[in-house]
Amino acid sequence: MNFLKKLFGTKEAKKEFTDEDFQNHYEEKSVGLEKVLGKSHDIVGHAIIPFEIGGAVDMYYYPNGIQGTGFATMELIKPDGNGPKPNRLGTYELVGFTKHNYNSDETETTDFNKIERRLCGIFTGIGNYSFMAKLEPGETCEFPGEENEPNKCILFDNYEPEGKQFYIGNKKHGLLLTMEILKDEMEFARQNGSGKLIEKLKEKGVFPYSDLDRNSVLN
Repeated sequence: MNFLKKLFGTKEAKKEFTDEDFQNHYEEKSVGLEKVLGKSHDIVGHAIIPFEIGGAVDMYYYPNGIQGTGFATMELIKPDGNGPKPNRLGTYELVGFTKHNYNSDETETTDFNKIERRLCGIFTGIGNYSFMAKLEPGETCEFPGEENEPNKCILFDNYEPEGKQFYIGNKKHGLLLTMEILKDEMEFARQNGSGKLIEKLKEKGVFPYSDLDRNSVLN
């Protein structure tokens, strides 16, 4: 199967878009992401089963932006600009971050691989859900955990570091920060507003990272 069609296509999309459409879209999206997140790593975490037929999202890594490593999806916005149910950002891709530096060691027990796999699972679930429900910056949600594990608590925000906006070609889209937080932090956000929680996360140097090997910012 053509790689770019695997990345973006469905049976319906293949009838609508040419190989050139897929190629141009992929290149323009890559440029747009790097303008916000820094240069991407050459390695891509490809899923064994493609996202569009029920598998996981591919993971794209950005070790040259903020401290640590950024992650982004590349499979939500299609070449015509459609994708997730539009929120106030329009259609969007998902981004997340860890304080751990990129590590090519594939050992599952490394700290980087643990958070990379955890975020891949979150991105996959949220990515699927984004086609069914409008997800707005400032909202929170509970994401089902693995068997016998508690639900994961997620905070969404608009990611525009230093005002850098995400464009694919000349069309503006959004980057929806998908940040895992602690249970008490999510409850605080629901009672007091996400803006208040984000202030505390920034004060403690936690925002926008999803690493949970830390104390609650409410302590």
